[in-house]
Amino acid sequence: MSNNNVPRVAVGVLYSQEDRDTALSVTSAKETGHDFIILPITHSDYKRFLFDKVEDNKEKRLMEEWRNGKPFLKNDLIIQNNEHVDYLVGKISDWIDLDSSNHQVRTNSEIALNQQFSWAAHLGLTAIFVPTPTNSFLNYARSLNKILGNSTYTHIWMRIPIINEDTPYSNDIEMWEKWNKFRTFCENHHKLSIALELSVNLPDDVYLERWFAEPIKAVILPTKIFLTNVKGYPVLSKKHQGFVKKLMKYKPSFVVFDDMTSKHQDVGFAAYQEYVRHINRTMPEPNQIEQFGNGYQDFLQSPLQPLMDNLESSTYEIFEKDPVKYALYEKAVYYALLDRVALESNEITVIMVVGAGRGPLVTRSIKAAEKANRKVRIYAVEKNPNAFVILQNMKSEVWGDKVTIVFGDMRKWKAPEKADILVSELLGSFGDNELSPECLDGAQKYLKRRTFISPLSSSKLYNEVSAYKDLVHFETPYVVMFQSVTELAKPQEIWQFEHPNGSFVIDEEENPVNNYHNTRYSKVTFNITNSGILHGIAGYFESVLYKDVTMSILPATHSEGMFSWFPIFFPLKVPIYITSNSTLNIYFWRLTSSKKVWYEWCVDASLTVGSETKSYGSSNIQNVGGRSSWIGL
Repeated sequence: MSNNNVPRVAVGVLYSQEDRDTALSVTSAKETGHDFIILPITHSDYKRFLFDKVEDNKEKRLMEEWRNGKPFLKNDLIIQNNEHVDYLVGKISDWIDLDSSNHQVRTNSEIALNQQFSWAAHLGLTAIFVPTPTNSFLNYARSLNKILGNSTYTHIWMRIPIINEDTPYSNDIEMWEKWNKFRTFCENHHKLSIALELSVNLPDDVYLERWFAEPIKAVILPTKIFLTNVKGYPVLSKKHQGFVKKLMKYKPSFVVFDDMTSKHQDVGFAAYQEYVRHINRTMPEPNQIEQFGNGYQDFLQSPLQPLMDNLESSTYEIFEKDPVKYALYEKAVYYALLDRVALESNEITVIMVVGAGRGPLVTRSIKAAEKANRKVRIYAVEKNPNAFVILQNMKSEVWGDKVTIVFGDMRKWKAPEKADILVSELLGSFGDNELSPECLDGAQKYLKRRTFISPLSSSKLYNEVSAYKDLVHFETPYVVMFQSVTELAKPQEIWQFEHPNGSFVIDEEENPVNNYHNTRYSKVTFNITNSGILHGIAGYFESVLYKDVTMSILPATHSEGMFSWFPIFFPLKVPIYITSNSTLNIYFWRLTSSKKVWYEWCVDASLTVGSETKSYGSSNIQNVGGRSSWIGL
């Protein structure tokens, strides 16, 4: 069944054979239904300018003249003008050898590389396709990094085979390791991306997953990886289909590479791109969370501070669209009422909704009472004067005398009676980052929240934070709908909060004397099986609302269909390469003063060989003293 809501996928073509006529190549690609074509910038015979063998003074003079900036001759170029520039991706010559042991070849290769990039920039090409790094590539990386530093809008697609099929000794992570080292040499530049070339045999899923955290701009599909169906048309294996469908969520371009295997000549070359589009059209409809999060994937958002700031109406409206969250709250109140009061009793249960916002939790509490057939008296407490106007309207038009509305801060409000049931959604993506412990210190009923973390790899998120070019943003946690990420290990619990909390001393107004009982420190140890780059730490929460009524954003127990909270991301200032079979310790603090609460974090990676354990990768302690980010009390 086709999904008409899926955006059209871009499918280009890359030919093995060189065609000197750009117009003819473009026409052929368009006739076979392709959206773009990857073409060499220069002819293969331009290789003569490597001057790998200079036999006389005449050739030496020619070489030096060329080195001094002699322009291209018209016949040296395949892409000669900008007539088809919107349809083209320029391809750098494969014969360029920047790490040759021959000094002359190495020098001339760099000059040729700069020439080709300069011409591509002059024409206005927005993407350049560059060769796969060889086993020795340090000078290649240095040369490309220099070009990246001077590039204004041109992006580089680096051809990276998912498996090195040229050697029988290749392992499943060899090419990722090579790519990772190359991009590290290039300072993780945001304009350096991957053109991932799929192989006939794909690695195991655990190795495929790591590519989802990488900046994949294109996916190359060689014609040799296609099978033939009963009608003679090209199709992909089930494993290839599954991987391609996952990649499509990241919206890369696809490139059909004509590797001259000629397995499907009878049905025509267009059949390959038609099949890719068929896979795209048959993608499953996005679920409710995906629909809600469309456009928010990997987008950095600052966590809300509802105690310090008054939320806008549009913010309330977004959260109120989540039916799952409020259904869980209603269920929790319903079961609490059933357990607390017998059916025949006339006892009135006092429910306090603290941080009532525009009233959805109040409405759900009323519904729970009606369903349970129990008598209740409800207080709705809200400090936001704008939201309180809506509460007044709700009381007048909907709730009537069932609800008493109170304008004020829940922490300072002197309630006329004790609450039997306390209802609040001041959770935040990290469970406690919206100061629910501080707000609920006076809770009269049991509430438990658990916070989890996991080590995260995501060059996308790292580049988003790095773009700000300051320390503050690297020491600020962000709410993010994760997409281009890979967890290096499964989440583990770091701490929990339970209410009521009898561990603190109160003053004459029954408020805590200080906030030290809400500080936390935790060290969590992760065993890293497969190597990867650590860019930061993911945070999640799991909250027990009442008995077995649980609300969670932890991946393993995520409340199905709930989208009110995205995970939280704590960046590392400097990414750390974590080797396979390493131990990673993550240290986390929740700290406080009289005016604010903040988090500090750091990591340490170590490797045990025999009886000796050595640390090889540590970070600074970030956000010391809450210097960059904090939550106001």
